[in-house]
Amino acid sequence: MPPERRSRTKPDRRTGGRLGRKSRMKPDRKAGAGPGGPPRKAAPSSQRKPPARPSAAAAAIAVAAEEERRLRQRNRLTLEEDKPAVERCLEELVFGDVEDDEDALLRRLQGSRVQVQEDSGDSEVENEAKDNFLFRKKPVWVDEEDEDDEMVDMMSNRFRKDMMKNASESKLSKDKLQKRLKEEFQHAMGGVPAWAETNKRKTSSDDESEEDEDDLLQRTGNFISTSTSLPKGILKLKNCLPANAERPTTARVSSVQFHPRAQVVMVAALDNAVSLFQVDGKTNPKIQSIYLEKFPIFKACFSATGEEILATSIHSKVLYVYDMLAGKLIPVHQVRGLKEKIVRSFEVSADGSFLLINGVAGYLHLLSMKTKELIGSMKINGRVAASTFSSDSKKVYASSGDGEVYVWDVNSRKCLNRFVDEGSLYGLSIATSRNGQYVACGSNCGVVNIYNQDSCLQETNPKPIKAIMNLVTGVTSLTFNPTTEILAIASEEMKEAVRLVHLPSCTVFSNFPVIKKKTISLVHTMDFSPRSGYFALGNEKGKALLYRESEHKQRGAAGGGRGRSRLPTEQGAHPRASVPGAWDRDLSRRQTFNQLSHPRTPKMHFSTIKCCTITQTSEENI
Repeated sequence: MPPERRSRTKPDRRTGGRLGRKSRMKPDRKAGAGPGGPPRKAAPSSQRKPPARPSAAAAAIAVAAEEERRLRQRNRLTLEEDKPAVERCLEELVFGDVEDDEDALLRRLQGSRVQVQEDSGDSEVENEAKDNFLFRKKPVWVDEEDEDDEMVDMMSNRFRKDMMKNASESKLSKDKLQKRLKEEFQHAMGGVPAWAETNKRKTSSDDESEEDEDDLLQRTGNFISTSTSLPKGILKLKNCLPANAERPTTARVSSVQFHPRAQVVMVAALDNAVSLFQVDGKTNPKIQSIYLEKFPIFKACFSATGEEILATSIHSKVLYVYDMLAGKLIPVHQVRGLKEKIVRSFEVSADGSFLLINGVAGYLHLLSMKTKELIGSMKINGRVAASTFSSDSKKVYASSGDGEVYVWDVNSRKCLNRFVDEGSLYGLSIATSRNGQYVACGSNCGVVNIYNQDSCLQETNPKPIKAIMNLVTGVTSLTFNPTTEILAIASEEMKEAVRLVHLPSCTVFSNFPVIKKKTISLVHTMDFSPRSGYFALGNEKGKALLYRESEHKQRGAAGGGRGRSRLPTEQGAHPRASVPGAWDRDLSRRQTFNQLSHPRTPKMHFSTIKCCTITQTSEENI
């Protein structure tokens, strides 16, 4: 400090000290007793002095405040005398001039903060949160070289390659990469999840949701469920061991069908044999084989209850019924009123009440499933190409050789409607969905028309929902799966000519069949398991190909709970006919099992392998 300023401040310091002490003592004496003494009693109202005028009191307060300010400034100056000059200059640069008041300095530092709090009407919690961000300063400068060092190579990581929008994005900064990762996450999650929203305020509904979450976390189990509908585009199929791997044959497989209530599949071929296999997708153990001598099987089918097997031949009018519970083979040689020389194609109603036989010259014969007696006959124009029952078993759809479809009432045997299959010259196949929504008609030109059942009952020229044109040869097989999500179409005139159509989009699954493998060959028959867990194909090479559908949620088989349906060998209805061979081919070594009294009944052989129990389960789906 210059000598002039120092000599000037010394006299003031002495006088200021005395004045300060006197000025501080006077108010204390007037106010009350000395330190530690009791407070003085207030004087009576009569002895009290009248209050001073407001103007005089205000002037006295102002004089006292000014005197206090001068004293504080003088005290600060005395403390600064011993500080070095460099330190005082630094303080003046940081805090301002030394002569500034301390209150002014504090007001300058806290002014912006106080102003923000006074202007905003937010709560104390929000103001406290804002205070944390007031003193965050932006950087004075940014080094571009630091940004170059933070560039991330997108080509070095295979997961980052998928996030590149074009070839120029081979390198991205960390900020851009972070934004890209956020975009990918939000796209996968369908938006910003609730837990990631920072500005979301908690409401009363959140309290209720927290209670629900607490209840949810108090139990264990699988909380993730798959979609109830089958997605289109690609169908996930697993190629399993052929269903008849334990009894292979070289004859054409004419029928493949799953048991309606058990994990069993039936395979019938032109080698006169009907075989039953347990379905597990791994070994498919053989349960039983039935051999009918000189009876090449044209079609075999389970009854609606699954207790009987019906079979017809390619050159016989005999209909064989095998009772699985009693272990008896019942031939139906002649039906009164039925004048057919050959019985081949037939259909069983879904409720198990009726049996429909396709005759010649356009006749359809309706029989009772229980008694096998003729109920009535229906006739259409031309030849009967194919027929089927509706899902409620109250109507019959018959496709004729001239491209027309007839709809008959089962109870009255009257024609309800007749419509033209659009673009068809010669019908080959027809099928109805189990939910009563669709009717599919296949023609000789390879086109499959999918109709709505309501339009087929009311219109003579209904427009199809979709025409499937993925086959180029005649469509000989049509099958809906039980859930009406897949329609299988196939042609026996060309190899690998099988397609699976997704419903209701009516689009073909692109990944089936795998053309490069050439394993399907000519398809003659198809079927889905009761819960659409498996899909089976029968070809001319004698193989019953089996595929596992992993898209469907596995559920228990129909019937509820665990039950048992026993085959005749387990019930003791008859002894085993002979010791079975490895493939059951050498039938000359076996004794005939049951030569019925009728002289025209062919010889039949049985062979039983492994377990003869059909297990019904609600845990595993087939």
